[in-house]
Amino acid sequence: MPALYIGHGAPPLLDDPTWSGQLAAWAGDLPRPTAILIVSAHWESAPVSLSASGAPLVYDFGGFDQKYYRMTYETPDATALATRIAAMMPSTEPVHQHASRGLDHGAWVPLRIMYPDADIPVLQMSLPTSDPVRLMKLGERLRPLRDEGVLIIGSGFLTHGLPFLTDYRLDAPAPGWSKDFDAWAGEAMARGDVDELAAYATKAPGMPYAHPTVEHYTPLFVTLGAATTPDEPGLQVIDGFWLGLSKRSLQVA
Repeated sequence: MPALYIGHGAPPLLDDPTWSGQLAAWAGDLPRPTAILIVSAHWESAPVSLSASGAPLVYDFGGFDQKYYRMTYETPDATALATRIAAMMPSTEPVHQHASRGLDHGAWVPLRIMYPDADIPVLQMSLPTSDPVRLMKLGERLRPLRDEGVLIIGSGFLTHGLPFLTDYRLDAPAPGWSKDFDAWAGEAMARGDVDELAAYATKAPGMPYAHPTVEHYTPLFVTLGAATTPDEPGLQVIDGFWLGLSKRSLQVA
């Protein structure tokens, strides 16, 4: 099973036929997962924490149509996967099993598009750090799950400078900082240059506007760590912009 880094968008992504179609087609090209482990930008918590199967969705957004707050995404029990992950972690990386936290919108919004039947167990893992090296190591520990058919997804947004947007149309032109960061990251991904990607804070153009906070970028390193050979170029399946933000997404083998 490959591993993915995807842009997840806000709830209106569910009504965007272009991006939704791209995500749905991508999922259709993948082998059917036995389970899905997703790391979302919207859950930063240490130590590593896991969501609770059957818990209500987290509606961690505001100002949108009420229909989004009534949506559900009820998936099969993922307790077995949670137990498996806890057993994979060393004593230096304890795992907290959250008793009541469900999937946040960085998980359920794209998964409603990619796997609309909600018939695959889904587990969400928190981002325990923003350090690319530590996140790569976490992805490496999770790598054996791919041989068991588990789809590992890092869910963020390749640029996420929301405070600096002035045009909120879905097809708004990308600001210069978003285009520059996207081009830099796309070129580094095409080279398999993990060191360059990890040095984004000092090497990437468009900073800090592209990422005034970095949690939408750093899930990429869980995905890269889960790759069989992290410095082999992956497949950039989706590119382009949404609200002027880069939706570039990556698949690694």
